[in-house]
Amino acid sequence: MITLSRRVIAICVLAAALTACGAPAGPAARPPAPAPSPAVPSVPPTLAAGPAGLTAVFEHGPRDGGRTVALTFDADMTADQGPRAAAGERFDHPRLIGTLRALKVPATVFMTGRWAEEYPDQARALGRDPLFEVANHSYSHYAFTGDCYGLPTVPEERMRADVERAYRVFRAVGVPDPMPYFRFPGGCYDRRALRALTPAGVTAVQWDVVGGDAFATDADAVARQVLDGVRPGSVVVLHCTRSAAPTTEEAVRTVVPELRRRGYRFVKVSELIGAANGRG
Repeated sequence: MITLSRRVIAICVLAAALTACGAPAGPAARPPAPAPSPAVPSVPPTLAAGPAGLTAVFEHGPRDGGRTVALTFDADMTADQGPRAAAGERFDHPRLIGTLRALKVPATVFMTGRWAEEYPDQARALGRDPLFEVANHSYSHYAFTGDCYGLPTVPEERMRADVERAYRVFRAVGVPDPMPYFRFPGGCYDRRALRALTPAGVTAVQWDVVGGDAFATDADAVARQVLDGVRPGSVVVLHCTRSAAPTTEEAVRTVVPELRRRGYRFVKVSELIGAANGRG
């Protein structure tokens, strides 16, 4: 009995720092939870409209900002190519996208709304993959000027609507955050087109390196053209449509390791525009 009492006393002494012996133990004290930080929205960088109120045009990033390069891929499909797709022509290029993922190459995909309608699952997957960003290449892939590679022409009064229609399609198929960047079909634009798009709030993105992959049959020639043209801050234009650019994936498998060997880092267009704004 004495031994049992001593054990009880020892247990009480051991517990005294936490609670009175024989009193029910209360819940352990917890530090107050930190106040939640205010949400800071991530706003993609854009370029301000020019002095005349024209949509700004971006062609490349800073040349002195380090060895960065942006690979961009146009997902082209015009509004009237549905019958060709129904007949089996492929305007997508899953193998190319798979190669970019395997090589861990971030990229910007300029997508037409018609392409997103034809390949909604692929558009959604690209839009939700942090490796990529989806930008606007119009809904119809019709030209915004006359005499542009034989493309049909969008009337001036429909230009803004065509761009905004593409954004609606992107969101409808599940692309959560399409970027406020627009690439003119065929790269064709004039002051009239730039003025028409000012209310859309987009930055027009062109390029300074033409990959030359459209309808090319020699992947080595495409790779050489890219490698010969790239400089720090370059924007490279390529395509991700199998029927119109069948050699692009093979060319990319040559270009990527070689540019990395030269010390280049692959970035998205948004990073180059941020750097041009002093934000990146």
